This record gives sequence, C-alpha cells and structure tokens, in this order.
Amino acid sequence: MKDFKNKIVFITGGASGAGLGQAQIFTEAGAKVIIADMNRARLNDAIKKGYADYAIKLDVTDREATAAAADEIEKVYGQCPDMIVLTAGVNVFGPAEATTYDDYDWVVGVCFGGVVNGLVTFVPRMIKKGTGGHIASTVSWGAFGAGPSTAPYSAAKAAVLNLLESYYISLKPYNIGVTALMPANINSNIFEAALNRPEELSNTGYNVSDKTQNFLASIHANGMDPKVLANWMKAAIEEDRFLAIPYKSGPRMVEIEMERFRYLAYKGGEEELAAIKATEERQAEQAQMMSEREGYDVKERGPIVQTKDDNRPVKFDTGGFGQAKSDVEWVKDDKKFKA
Repeated sequence: MKDFKNKIVFITGGASGAGLGQAQIFTEAGAKVIIADMNRARLNDAIKKGYADYAIKLDVTDREATAAAADEIEKVYGQCPDMIVLTAGVNVFGPAEATTYDDYDWVVGVCFGGVVNGLVTFVPRMIKKGTGGHIASTVSWGAFGAGPSTAPYSAAKAAVLNLLESYYISLKPYNIGVTALMPANINSNIFEAALNRPEELSNTGYNVSDKTQNFLASIHANGMDPKVLANWMKAAIEEDRFLAIPYKSGPRMVEIEMERFRYLAYKGGEEELAAIKATEERQAEQAQMMSEREGYDVKERGPIVQTKDDNRPVKFDTGGFGQAKSDVEWVKDDKKFKA
C-alpha cells in the first residue's frame, strides 16, 4: 500500500503513545483514521485535535465488542477497513518465577489475545471485500529475546511476531500485506497500565507501585517519539516489508539477537557465545545499539534516569522496580534477576 488517501485505517490503542502517533501520521497522509482505546477522554481529545476521524471505546480482549466495532465501522464508512493496525498493549515488570496466573492472563490477554481478536474479526472481512489491504501490528523488540523481568510480555510478543509471519505468508494471494513494527523504548504512557489493570486480574507477584511506575516513566521519557516511530511503520508498509525495525542499525541488531540459537544448539556453545560477548568490540557494538534503541547513552545510565527540563540525568529511586512482591517468599534475594 503506497497511497493512503481516503483509505480507512483502524488503530487499536490509538488514543495515546505509539497508536496516537500512528493516527497522526496516517491522518496527515490523507487516510480516514478510526482509533479504538479504553480511555474515552483520550479518544475525545484525539478527535478534538484532528488526529483521527472517528473513535470507538474498545477493550481488545472482548471478542464481541471487537466484532461490534467492525460492524460499526462498516455502518459508518460503508466498508471494512483497508488497513488494521493492532497496537494496544500493556506491560508489567517482575521476576519470571514470581509471575501469577493473573499476570499472564492480563498481559497475554491484551498483547496476544487482542491481536488474535483483531485478526480473526477483520481478516475475513478484508478478504471478502476483495480489494487487498494491509495489516500492521506494533510488536516489540522484546519479541526477539527472553525477558527475565518481562516473561509474559516477551512471550506474548514473540507469539505475535510468529503469528504475523504466518499471516504474511498466507495473505499474499489476497493482496493483503502484513508488517510487524519492532520498537524498543517509546515515549509513551504504557507505564500507567500496571496501576490500572482490571480488578479481576489484579493478583500480581510483582512489586508495583506509584514509585516503580514513575521510575519506568522516566525511562520511557527518553524513548522514540511516537510519530517518528509511525513513519518507520509507514515506510515498511509502502515497501510491503514484513519487518519494520525502527533503527539505522536494525538489520545488524536482529542478526545479533538471533545468533544465540546457533550457540544454544550444542554443548559448549553457550560458553563460546559468552566469550564473544565479552570482547571489547562486541561490548562497544552492543552498547551503541542498545543506546540507539533506548534513546539515551546506556553507558551513562547508572541507577537512573529521570530527565529534567534541561535534559540532565538525575538520580531516581527505583522503588524496587522489576522485583517480586515482598510476600513472594520463594524468590531468593541472592538469586533475583536485577532489572
């Protein structure tokens, strides 16, 4: 898809962060953008500012509501979307061994289940329309690797990446493209999600508080601007490219992330990989690439990082960010993964 003028674009998680950036970019490209989100006030604000054409309040884990949203779009616009962008997501940090069923059900339910619901709802309608189209999803850099402090999120995002590739292959005969956007740190308010999760899924094994989320917010403040990120997605869609790696060093980053499987496949390989990672050359390359993904010089981060108006980093209390709750007694202090 190269021309977005008058195309109908549906974006989940579209009232803030990456989704709002996407809404702005595709609106500026002439598309009729429909945003869906849980936050009605932010939806209204986005419409008021002209960032989107239409708004629907939607919980992406609700299959009936997703189908109703699709029906509403067809009623209002006379057809299903030409493009769907599945961006809604949540995250929370803590040791994998402290994770509860609720942590999995909430994070996987939104990050993977929300994508499944979008695909199952909209893809048949797009095929029946017969005019092609495009599917895009904001996945995550976390899909490329294990996350000792983000196990449910990393697992869900890896599943989304694999699922999208299946659709990428399957939908080619229908002239429907698929793109997976793979960002790391984004300047967004996703940190709020862990403080506002559903009551029925609130039993977490992680230490989560205003203080931990304020620390996370300080990191996200250094992340990529959502509109810049959206332009990387747009470029990949225009080129009908599956992976949108939003960094200049993107292909090399992927190569390094994936190389571990080669070394994990034989005895002694893990030690070989550790030796490669310990070299001065590799450490410098890794630091440069991580700095590119995170939006600040990771060699200078210390315990960090909150930015002031003058952009100077200041020390900030992490509040035990990424740790288990104090009553999770089986997570031993001397074995804890440090986020």
